[in-house]
Amino acid sequence: MKEIPGNPLHLKSLNHISLLCHSIEESISFYRDVLGFFPIRRPGSFDFNGAWLFGYGIGIHLLQAPEPEKLPKKTEINPKDNHISFQCESMGAVEKKLKEMEIKHVRARVEEGGIYVDQLFFHDPDGFMIEICNCDNLPVIPIGGELVRSCSIVKFELLQQQQQTPSPVIQQ
Repeated sequence: MKEIPGNPLHLKSLNHISLLCHSIEESISFYRDVLGFFPIRRPGSFDFNGAWLFGYGIGIHLLQAPEPEKLPKKTEINPKDNHISFQCESMGAVEKKLKEMEIKHVRARVEEGGIYVDQLFFHDPDGFMIEICNCDNLPVIPIGGELVRSCSIVKFELLQQQQQTPSPVIQQ
């Protein structure tokens, strides 16, 4: 296996996140009906209740909490809390849909050098934070490098190709 600079573990992508749930059925409905994930087959050898969903290139593994009454229930929407973020095509369309679905949410805006990123934060049924943003507006600038890219997957894949292609050596 060839060593890739900046990737010592040879990672390829984010595979899934795993979340403890009060109710698997309620969480499946949320991730399917609100976020557009779809259920996928889960190994039958598991001896605990759960469900796997997939969408946007990542999986969400829902695990039934053995004692759901002991799970903390978050009500305050705090953008500084743990969360997973999804990019969207239209912030206006997302906010309109959240209002139609009566999902309580909080708006935020980040500004960096005249570039604005809009964010919407809300909870899943178990209080796990979800962010929807137009983050591809903001370039990702490595601290030690000169490359500039956005959060766009297309631009990220191009960047990966550039990093894996050795630069020509100029001899003097």
